[in-house]
Amino acid sequence: MEHSHDHHNHSIELKDVNNAFIIGIILNFLFVVIESAVGFYTHSLALLTDAGHNLSDVAALSLSLFAFRLVKVKPNDRFTYGLKKTTVLVTLLNSLILILVIGGIAYEAIMRIFNPQPIEGKTMALVALIGIFINAFTAYLFLKNKEHDLNVKAAYLHLFSDALVSVGVVIGGFLIYFTNWYWLDSVISLIIVGIIVGGTWGLLKDSLQLSLDAVPKNVDLEKVKSVSNNIKGIENIHHIHVWAMSTTETALTAHLVISETNNDRVEDIKNELRHELMHLNIQHITLETEQKVCAKDECKN
Repeated sequence: MEHSHDHHNHSIELKDVNNAFIIGIILNFLFVVIESAVGFYTHSLALLTDAGHNLSDVAALSLSLFAFRLVKVKPNDRFTYGLKKTTVLVTLLNSLILILVIGGIAYEAIMRIFNPQPIEGKTMALVALIGIFINAFTAYLFLKNKEHDLNVKAAYLHLFSDALVSVGVVIGGFLIYFTNWYWLDSVISLIIVGIIVGGTWGLLKDSLQLSLDAVPKNVDLEKVKSVSNNIKGIENIHHIHVWAMSTTETALTAHLVISETNNDRVEDIKNELRHELMHLNIQHITLETEQKVCAKDECKN
């Protein structure tokens, strides 16, 4: 009997992601232009910091959209997996860029604490209020797919944290308006930097690990072994290699030691294991089999 198994049935469909990225890029770029102009006009480092962060988000969203397009490139003789890995590399690049950008912003904020400049707090607050709605709306577009893909999760976290940051800028703007505590602008900038570092560090670590072919976080290697050993006919599983082909697809290769000698039964065992592994977030599975070596009559039922 011939058995076929579709390795792609459990692949994650992200049909809405393309539109979400495009809308997010357009809205955030328009807001960056407005926020930067007002930031320069009012001398608000908090607004300029937030604008810089939003600009990095525009770049991140653009790169992520580009990566998702590259995922569709078909495998060829040179790139036998296609260009799926670009989604991982883009996440790593976005994280590194963001860390570098906020490093410069933190330095400027510290310098300004010792030399605060007059700021129009009311204008600063009103502009940040617009940012709350824009970032919250675009974050919502990524909400339902955020647990399925590292790039989508990165976009969601960036935009959601931007909305929270904008809340802080609004509060700070009104405090400056009523108190003339201009040093608050730099303090708010440093708080923004801290929030961004907190959200970005995990993404940087995750994307670096996936770039080095570490086992993805959503795959439990011990569970893979347990599921395999619970299938009748499999005596042992070893030489297990699990890695991310992209931020949505995981591959596995392994050797199985089996007690069966009937070829049809061997294929049934392999197909049963493939089915179980797909429920463990593994989509591309390659299995090699070895016959159990046993003493006389030991392998007989």
